[in-house]
Amino acid sequence: MNIQDIRAHFPILNQQVNGNDLVYLDSAATSQKPLAVIEALSTYYKEYNSNVHRGVHTLGTKATDGYEGAREKVRRFINAKSMQEIIFTRGATTALNIVAQSYGLTNVKEGDEIVITYMEHHANVIPWQQVAKITGATLKYIPLQEDGTIALKDVEETVTSNTKIVSVMLVSNVLGTINPIKEITEIAHKNGAIMVVDGAQSTPHMKIDVRDLDCDFYAFSGHKMCGPTGIGVLYGKKQLLENMEPVEFGGEMIDFVGLQESTWKELPWKFEAGTPIIAGAIGLGAAIDFLEDIGLEAIEAHEHKLAQYALDQLSQIDGMTIYGPKHRAGLVTFNIDDVHPHDVATVLDAEGIAVRAGHHCAQPLMKWLKVSATARASFYLYNKEEEVDKLVAGIKKTKEYFSNV
Repeated sequence: MNIQDIRAHFPILNQQVNGNDLVYLDSAATSQKPLAVIEALSTYYKEYNSNVHRGVHTLGTKATDGYEGAREKVRRFINAKSMQEIIFTRGATTALNIVAQSYGLTNVKEGDEIVITYMEHHANVIPWQQVAKITGATLKYIPLQEDGTIALKDVEETVTSNTKIVSVMLVSNVLGTINPIKEITEIAHKNGAIMVVDGAQSTPHMKIDVRDLDCDFYAFSGHKMCGPTGIGVLYGKKQLLENMEPVEFGGEMIDFVGLQESTWKELPWKFEAGTPIIAGAIGLGAAIDFLEDIGLEAIEAHEHKLAQYALDQLSQIDGMTIYGPKHRAGLVTFNIDDVHPHDVATVLDAEGIAVRAGHHCAQPLMKWLKVSATARASFYLYNKEEEVDKLVAGIKKTKEYFSNV
């Protein structure tokens, strides 16, 4: 893949920040958008903005075709069996909450177990805390190894016949750990539990096959994979979704409304109340086309190369603590001795370098790491080695500045 050709698709990268060329290393928080996505959104609003499904006029038909066409693109992108298994949501957080509220509250009872890990994003912690609180179930955590990976023996010891739900992220947004989801799913199923996967950090960066993983639910967001904000996807096995009740009511999800009782549409629409996220879905479809044209395998290889290069360079700096395993996804999370990560991010921003600082919505993991916050540089298909060099130079400048304060 030619980086300069790819970068030409992202107009936001052609600017200066604080007098320096922008170095955007915060794609784990949100990715930048290629022209194809920006133009798809603009075209929808300029040429065929309309509501979907019930209208028979030309604009409504075109909008419906765009919306449902995007659903088919998502189905193919993650290799789901049916379009009925693809639910459009506001994001991965909403998708995980739907599973917790609709499946969890119905199928979990006192004495049951829900199993997650210490590395989970808050969106995959708090919904399960709430289910446990309401039902009286026990929330359990799979231990982590010293390098922030999961050992399957620990999964086997944590997941029991009382476990009803296992929910794990495929890729850690802090450590870059790539979890063995397929093997964890096998253990969950062996014990009669369902498997929920947070795919927010994996779907933009590697080829996903939900049927090969055999997970029961899979959630991801569009804005981290070159798509618009406000659009996400919940994949669920059809049999499970058919037996679940909606969590929002009204509008597009209804079939018949009587004075005392109502019925719901079939999948996937029974989970998409109100006017759906039409432009967002169309934009997500354009993002999928863009990523597939480049190739997920090429993107993954490029990011692994960048992450390894960054690890090699940063590990040579005295006073650096780098978190996570050696083999990782395309991000590096670190701290500099005696310098708060927010100060690191501020100095780097003065150099035009955008990184993330804080607890990264992973406070249980921060506690496990025995820190309050970290700095994180995350890479995507449009980043290049020269930007890693600028990051390294910026960190050295940060160390020098604070050593003289």
